[in-house]
Amino acid sequence: MSVYWILSTAIVAEVVATSALKASAGFTRLLPSTIVVLGYGAAFYCLSLTLKTMPIGVAYAIWSGLGIVLITLVGYVLYQQSIDWAAGIGMALIVAGVAVIQLFSKTAAH
Repeated sequence: MSVYWILSTAIVAEVVATSALKASAGFTRLLPSTIVVLGYGAAFYCLSLTLKTMPIGVAYAIWSGLGIVLITLVGYVLYQQSIDWAAGIGMALIVAGVAVIQLFSKTAAH
């Protein structure tokens, strides 16, 4: 399996876990709390597999950058949380940074 598929799985699992974290209401609700624990467990397991072949800085840049954007979209859709223009520009810069790493860095796993 491609290292990028494993990293993508880690990112999605982390976004699901973070979304459930809000729904867990401080770990007072069982089902969302269970999703949090399982989601973070799966996310870190997949991230650890990624780190066997990808530099930790590159993996973490991709993980955190895409995670920020995805969790913002989840917050907008599920929790009706909005962002202002400055936050949107900041996230666009994060995505641009991840793209620069992927396209131009010799340290990224290709």
